Amino acid sequence: MTISRAERDLQFAERLAKLLDTSVRLPGTRFRFGLDPLIGLFPFVGDIITLVMSLLLVAIALRNGAGGKLVVMMIGNILVDTLGGSIPLIGAIFDFFYKSNTKNLELLREHILEKKHTGSGKGLVLGALILLLGLFIALVYLIGIIISGFFHAFPEVYNWLVELFS
Repeated sequence: MTISRAERDLQFAERLAKLLDTSVRLPGTRFRFGLDPLIGLFPFVGDIITLVMSLLLVAIALRNGAGGKLVVMMIGNILVDTLGGSIPLIGAIFDFFYKSNTKNLELLREHILEKKHTGSGKGLVLGALILLLGLFIALVYLIGIIISGFFHAFPEVYNWLVELFS
């Protein structure tokens, strides 16, 4: 009996997700983790390595006909993992609990076995862009409040700048 390419891809994806997210069990507990948080302990280089390994699942999805919606969902999981894991100290702890590869494996299984998550990802991308724009506007507003507060706390700096540029 021969197995299809999709089944081989799924088996590889299962091994990869297990290796990265759940290959080690903490003795005496039900808590599992994989190489992802351990590799992520090496600043920048570790994050890049785990990012590339996680993107292999996206490549498998694309090879098996994934639509834009599935790809956007998978990349969103990877971005949350990569960005959350890149925060010094907190990111190391975050990586032990957020398992993007396991989430993406489940999405890939649903796509290959149940033909779910078809269609365009345009709505998700648009929503993400609107969210990012809102965050950017909030950040600019917050910076304005901080600068205003600084000049109110130190009016001599404000007066010096006014004289400098007038």
